[in-house]
Amino acid sequence: MMLRRWLLSLLLLLSLPVLAHKASDSYLVLDIKGATVSGQWDIALRDIDFALGLDLDGNGEITWGELRARQADIDAWALGRLTLLRGGGCSLQVADHLVDSHTDGAYAVLQLAGTCPGGGGELTLTYRLLFELDALHRGLLRLNLDGTTQTAVLSPERAEQRFSAGEVSRLAQFGQYLVEGIWHIWIGFDHILFLLSLLLPAVLVHEAGRWRGVANFRQALVEVLWVVTAFTVAHSITLSLAALGLISLPSRLVESAIAASVVLAAANNLKPLVEHRRWMVAFGFGLIHGFGFASVLAELGLPQETLVMSLLGFNLGVETGQLAIVAVFLPVAYALRATGFYRRGVFVGGSLITLVIALIWLVERAFDLKLISA
Repeated sequence: MMLRRWLLSLLLLLSLPVLAHKASDSYLVLDIKGATVSGQWDIALRDIDFALGLDLDGNGEITWGELRARQADIDAWALGRLTLLRGGGCSLQVADHLVDSHTDGAYAVLQLAGTCPGGGGELTLTYRLLFELDALHRGLLRLNLDGTTQTAVLSPERAEQRFSAGEVSRLAQFGQYLVEGIWHIWIGFDHILFLLSLLLPAVLVHEAGRWRGVANFRQALVEVLWVVTAFTVAHSITLSLAALGLISLPSRLVESAIAASVVLAAANNLKPLVEHRRWMVAFGFGLIHGFGFASVLAELGLPQETLVMSLLGFNLGVETGQLAIVAVFLPVAYALRATGFYRRGVFVGGSLITLVIALIWLVERAFDLKLISA
């Protein structure tokens, strides 16, 4: 009974990416030389609207006029949630306002300038943007401190961090990107739904037009290992190539193709066209998903001093996050494989929900529309 309740909760959670406020990132770039501070802070318009209510006419679109009318409020809200200490509290102000586009929409760009009481020593940074409203929010920091480039992920658990100029620890950078890789597979709902769409039939066999449970756990485990390994190898290839700047594709094309991959994987569960060697599907579409992971990595930035270690850490983080999902899903699915609840409720029902969500994503991304307001 507990297993059924757990899986019913999982099915409900599958709909959250469409209905809930999107897990978000902001991008903070700081250049600190002695006592002088300059930088840029990109904050999603949807996040500012979520916190301050920019859409005054309620039409679902934020105009330049609506944004400009609230610039003072936005500045006060953002700067009140960022603190720099170097020899005392640093004074910050917004020197200019711009608008830019990221892979997930429009962002307000705050050009920062300021000074610190001290011109050397350790820097303490405290970041609190949106944490009181969205615990999934993360701040992605790229800091140049007296000529040394460092990166960090700012979360509710690591809202205050300290930095020193000098050589950056390769192990620390590896660990940071490892955590970032785990985090982004867990909030990458499209990647998760694609993986689950391929895993759902792993505990079933399609024979004579019907699905039945596999004979033993080893059979299901082998199928899962093939699928996960193929997906891993494929997206690791394109992630590395894109992150190193060797291949580049338009973000709308990549995001639309990722949504299409989820549509096709879910549809194949409902009307099987590829019944065997699903690892080939995982590999083919995994190449596309790698470009999606690369866009995240590009936003965070790869420090040239620790390029290989950072890229390796992010890749391993993605794989660790995937394996955690598989470790939770597979034993439960195997235990319920022979029940009508799994075959009709989880397998068919979950595939239908996934198909609908992915179709909405596909239309939104391909035609730059917003069908469901966040």
